[in-house]
Amino acid sequence: MISTNDFKTGQTIMFDGNIFQVIEFMHVKPGKGSAFVRTKLRNLRSGAVIDYTFNAGTKVERAQIDKNQMQYLYANGDMHVFMNTETYEQIEIPGNQIEYELKFIFEGMMVDVNFYNNQEILGVTLPDKVVLEVTETVPGVKGDTKTNALKDAIMQTGLLVKVPMFIEQGEKIIVSTYDGSYVSRDK
Repeated sequence: MISTNDFKTGQTIMFDGNIFQVIEFMHVKPGKGSAFVRTKLRNLRSGAVIDYTFNAGTKVERAQIDKNQMQYLYANGDMHVFMNTETYEQIEIPGNQIEYELKFIFEGMMVDVNFYNNQEILGVTLPDKVVLEVTETVPGVKGDTKTNALKDAIMQTGLLVKVPMFIEQGEKIIVSTYDGSYVSRDK
């Protein structure tokens, strides 16, 4: 059990029959009345984000989430196959459970797969930045480097990214998984 006074960002808890991750929290001590903790929680099963206010000192159960590094192998219809590279055990995750993450995952990529009680699959955790190859973009115009003009580029995963004019087809670039934005060229 963990007290709401000890919440930290990223912590996972069992609450109301579901597994939640603490996104934000704020301790509030009003001048009149008892203290409380205002939180923003993400349901790890459905992805929904809720706001909830706990009384200060309320005890909630801690949820143990295990992360296993696995390699993405291929898509099998709507199921996506991942393999543990140590035991060669393969698991399938439905596409609707990892819909956002699929924009950044390509065959052979290593990702962390999240498990609850080593049985229930909750999804995947991406690194902050990934290296993707530009498969389609219009050629840059010579001398068009003064302005911060951007053009559309389609990555190997199908993700559309706004990139500077000097980026060419076939180049590898670094993309933020937080918002899908261009960071820099890959060296």
